[in-house]
Amino acid sequence: MTSLAQRWMDSLTIGVKRAGWLHLLVASSLLSVSGCAWLDNKQRQIIYRPTVGMPVDFAGLRAGDERYFIDVPSHAAEPARHRMEMWWLPQSNANAPTLLYFHGTFRNLFQNSRKIEALRDAGFAVLAVDYRGWGLSEPITPSEQTILQDADAAWTELQHREPRASHRVIYGHSMGSGVAVDLASRLRAPEDFGGLILESAITSFADVAREAGPLARLFARFNNERFASIDKIARVHAPLLMIHGSADTTIPMRLGVTLFTPANPPKIWITIEGGAHSNLDQIAPTQYQAALQNFRSRYISSGKSRTSD
Repeated sequence: MTSLAQRWMDSLTIGVKRAGWLHLLVASSLLSVSGCAWLDNKQRQIIYRPTVGMPVDFAGLRAGDERYFIDVPSHAAEPARHRMEMWWLPQSNANAPTLLYFHGTFRNLFQNSRKIEALRDAGFAVLAVDYRGWGLSEPITPSEQTILQDADAAWTELQHREPRASHRVIYGHSMGSGVAVDLASRLRAPEDFGGLILESAITSFADVAREAGPLARLFARFNNERFASIDKIARVHAPLLMIHGSADTTIPMRLGVTLFTPANPPKIWITIEGGAHSNLDQIAPTQYQAALQNFRSRYISSGKSRTSD
């Protein structure tokens, strides 16, 4: 790469770091046009912005919680395996359902520990995954393909942790909603799992990019990272809870509504008034907890099927 091209890339990277997540997808689309592997790698770095390592101020988990690593195949044609960090936050109630937690871009498990605890406070045991590229997991540049491979490995781990299919719940926040929908669309309910929870959900990366304006609409089609939940949600046949903030400027609530509309019943929509993208459990903790607990008691603990309503 010439020095001029490198200076252009550096300038673009600095620029998108100052912009919001919507604009990051625009810039990444520009990077993919040439088909260059180096540019593709840079594109994925800009989209996902994974935070590596552990914050120095991390207070740790509760007594009885576990942090451990599982192996994930590095590539279908390679024998080597990568490590991926998992967190296990159990419940004292043996009848509690278990939630498989998928986070979004940028923040790793350490930075999402507050939200994970909020989910446990709602009565779920939580099995959380840090995709490769985030936290202390294998330091790779992630892609949609590697993230979905990680989701499959996490699902296998969930089956070991929670043998009762009706007590398995899949949860995703932001980009993690795309991971959750993809996994749920390839499973059967209630034979494999009992419910799906999506928070601040996306329809697709392309739709998110279009929110950035006319330039994004021109270049979004060049982006190789899809997470097109809108094309998969109708294949999910499990009780669904969707929670979105009315003031979310990262993933506007109308995108969540667009995803909710074609979803199969039973389904519940919860609007958190004034809620942004990542603070719903803080801005309205009572409403947030009630939504999770009602969904759990109505569809998961009760064992009601999708045809109950």
